[in-house]
Amino acid sequence: MFREIPRKWVNAYLLIVLWYAINYMISAISEYQIFSPYTYVLWNGLYMFEVVCILVFLTFIYANFLFNYRIPVQVIGHLFGLTVNFMVMGSLAYFLESYLDGDVYMDDWINYLKELMSWRALRFHDQYIITVFIYYIIRYIDTVRDQEREKIELAIKNKEMQMSLLKSQINPHFLFNTLNSISTLIHFSKDKARKMISQLSDIFRYAMDSYDDQLVDLAEEIEFIDNYVKIQQVRFEERLQFVKEIEEECLKTKIPPMILQPLIENAVKYGIGPKDEGGTVKLTAKRIIGGGVYFEVRDNGLGSQAAKVLDGSSSGIGMKNSEKRLQNIYGPLTTFKVVSNKRGYKVSFIILNKKSNNNGYIVSDN
Repeated sequence: MFREIPRKWVNAYLLIVLWYAINYMISAISEYQIFSPYTYVLWNGLYMFEVVCILVFLTFIYANFLFNYRIPVQVIGHLFGLTVNFMVMGSLAYFLESYLDGDVYMDDWINYLKELMSWRALRFHDQYIITVFIYYIIRYIDTVRDQEREKIELAIKNKEMQMSLLKSQINPHFLFNTLNSISTLIHFSKDKARKMISQLSDIFRYAMDSYDDQLVDLAEEIEFIDNYVKIQQVRFEERLQFVKEIEEECLKTKIPPMILQPLIENAVKYGIGPKDEGGTVKLTAKRIIGGGVYFEVRDNGLGSQAAKVLDGSSSGIGMKNSEKRLQNIYGPLTTFKVVSNKRGYKVSFIILNKKSNNNGYIVSDN
């Protein structure tokens, strides 16, 4: 049982005992040298100290028992414990100082305890009070640590969930269609099939290596988008065109990984795919006045006539997940602006510099 006691409680007990060992040693030696130069004074101090050691241990156990109840019950319980501690220590002091000298009657004991109710009682009360105080300090620290640990565990679970959502953005239908395309290409062009397999491998490697709190260069994200679009172009052939308008100075901009993929997928799946003649998806990234980078994904597909425009993944959380990730990193000002009409569909957002604010930006909505 004692082996299972946490080390912190053992250390607390030893510190309290050490404190009272010093106190009783100084008190006994002082009384021996100044008032009563008899050895029994030193022995009495030792006996009192031994009882204090036992009472401190029992007080820890008692406080731990009361801790399971409501505060009013704890207060009443500790008042009772304080009284019992005083009665035990007072009775022991009476036995050592008066009983052995011949004061053996009940009245003598009562009178002795009454005399202790003066300032002398403090030395008995503080033994209980200090022990309980230290107990509650340790429990408070434990509570704070437990809360912090729960927050950390919750953050880890939340991060794992975000990672799961992040990786689930690779649409299962996209994988299914890609494998079908590879199967078809094997019979007509093994080189194209191998290239498509390599592109698919790069896509999944990028997705698996991505972490929600990790930022990547825009250049890496563009390479990932290129692989994704090239695979889609095998399926849609000439019906899908992809145009990039990326300013070179933006390529080193740090962005969350896979933040653009749901927007591209949304444009292909709901804008271009269902349209008979197909269309064009355009990705834009440019510096803006006032600092920051402006991103835009635009298509000339079905637009407002599409069955869906705010999905972005088979799970229905692609767009929302991307926007939430942006806000977690860059703040609430970084939100998606969505425009959908008969001419097509557009999603845009701005990544702000740390020293920038939302004043003074000039962005064309044409």
